[in-house]
Amino acid sequence: MFYDIITNSVLWIPVCAWLTAQLIKGFAGLIREKRLDLRYFVFGGGMPSSHSATVSALATAVAMTQGFGSVAFAITAIVAMVVMYDAAGVRRAVSRQSVVLNRIIKELVEKRPREEIGRDLREFIGHTPFQVIIGAVLGVFIAWLWLTVSTW
Repeated sequence: MFYDIITNSVLWIPVCAWLTAQLIKGFAGLIREKRLDLRYFVFGGGMPSSHSATVSALATAVAMTQGFGSVAFAITAIVAMVVMYDAAGVRRAVSRQSVVLNRIIKELVEKRPREEIGRDLREFIGHTPFQVIIGAVLGVFIAWLWLTVSTW
């Protein structure tokens, strides 16, 4: 069983795509802010979308190993569409609401002690459509590259 897990490329390709997207975000943050912020390596949001990279890598790996006509590909493609829609739609709306709520909290802080109000909300939760597309392209590329190189 353990051997099956560690040799399952359809499992590891999306993990690699997620890790690559997170590393890109981490190094971009390092370049932009001139300091290492480990939160970029684990938090969602930002460019590229690690959610999109992960699910598109999974769908591509399934398509390339089991075929575009397989039930497994249909399931992964639908899940990928839902996740990417959520990343660019629902989660993006939550991000916008966080900005507004943080502005309200900031105004309240001026009138009350900060301990009464609490911490700022994370504002970068969702993705722009462009970030989702770039994440999806990254995921498809990683899956294609992995499976193409591994068959040589």
